[in-house]
Amino acid sequence: MSNVYEERLGTDPMLPLVFRMALPAVAAQMVNLLYNIVDRIYIGHIPHIGTDALAGIGVTSSVIILISSFSAIVGGGGAPLAAIALGQGDRTRAGKILGNGFVLLILFTLFTSLLTYVFMKPLLMFIGASEHTLGYAVDYLSVYLLGTLFVELSVGLNTFINTQGRPAIAMWSVLIGAFLNIVLDPLFIFVLDMGVKGAAVATILSQACSAVWVLSFLTSRKASLPLERKYMKPDKRIILSTLALGISPFIMASTESLVGFVLNSSLKDFGDIYISALTIMQSAMLFVSVPLTGFAQGFVPVAGYNYGHGNKERVKQCFKVVLTVMFSFNFVLIVLMILFPSVVSSAFTTDERLISTVEDVMPVFLAGMTIFGLQRACQNMFVALGQAKVSVFIALLRKVFLLIPLALILPHFMGVMGVYAAEGISDATAAICCTVIFAIQFPKILKKMHA
Repeated sequence: MSNVYEERLGTDPMLPLVFRMALPAVAAQMVNLLYNIVDRIYIGHIPHIGTDALAGIGVTSSVIILISSFSAIVGGGGAPLAAIALGQGDRTRAGKILGNGFVLLILFTLFTSLLTYVFMKPLLMFIGASEHTLGYAVDYLSVYLLGTLFVELSVGLNTFINTQGRPAIAMWSVLIGAFLNIVLDPLFIFVLDMGVKGAAVATILSQACSAVWVLSFLTSRKASLPLERKYMKPDKRIILSTLALGISPFIMASTESLVGFVLNSSLKDFGDIYISALTIMQSAMLFVSVPLTGFAQGFVPVAGYNYGHGNKERVKQCFKVVLTVMFSFNFVLIVLMILFPSVVSSAFTTDERLISTVEDVMPVFLAGMTIFGLQRACQNMFVALGQAKVSVFIALLRKVFLLIPLALILPHFMGVMGVYAAEGISDATAAICCTVIFAIQFPKILKKMHA
């Protein structure tokens, strides 16, 4: 198969190239976000049980994030390595990375879904479910786990389509699932009167269609880097290199789950309404983080390909575009949410007490996120350049070293507001530290690349 799409990564003008690669991924992620948010909006408006059901779904989110984060090891670790290999002209290595990644995703599915089924109820109680919300959490999660394989494959392999310079194909894999979920949600929740279980059924059916789309392309003649059986034989070096780089995006994703465990369990002592408020605010944050994730999916192959190709100036040009776009987008949206919290909360609920709670805590919760676009740009650039160790440290810094200890300590001094303040303080501190580290390391990386 001709690699003309890949060659454009190293020749086209940088600004339009980054946007051409990123916008389909951003559009796909936005629609993907809509169907996640639609789940919560529909559930929050179920008569009589909406607020408790929303809290239950909020608790399951931590588990679902943890499960899906394993796909980031392959999608966020393997795909950049494949891009670097393609830039170096080593197509065999790139094929082995894809094939071994496929095998890893199947193993991750078996491990995570079985373990979660066995310990579902005690796990949900531990991370914040109450006797009022446990039933809704179990109803949703028990159905969702049936579709774990579809989630792992569609998310983990989709980035390999982008790596081949085919962002439009990658976009459609997400759009198909998203549109299906938006249509199926009201059908299963309200028309068939399945409630919370209906939302989960709609989700797994939609993800199944996305997975079929991704696999259909990767096994077709249209793929310049196809998924081939001969490359699925486990290769220790390939697997270890994928794990080494993929551990950073895995930590970025999985620590969101760990933070959910800590925040939900801390808020449980103050009442279910605070968990519902957290669910709404974390949903609002997705309107910022998800488009930025899509943008990263677009620019990482560009930076990785040119890094592998030894083109220092194009790597620098790529980063300038990335930093400007990611910081500006993040800053504007977070400020709007801080200024208009009631507009955000009203989309999810009509419960006046819940809306008032969100109005009180959202400015504190999101304050540190105003500058977090700096970290998103720098950390994803580290991943694109194959800098596993630095990327892992930054991923751990924000959530493990800062947020979790603060979320456990501050409530003793500030009450419930301390739980929300922990997020703001850790986000701002991590963004500043990450930017300083990048400013020191980036010139060194470029110098080594030049040599």
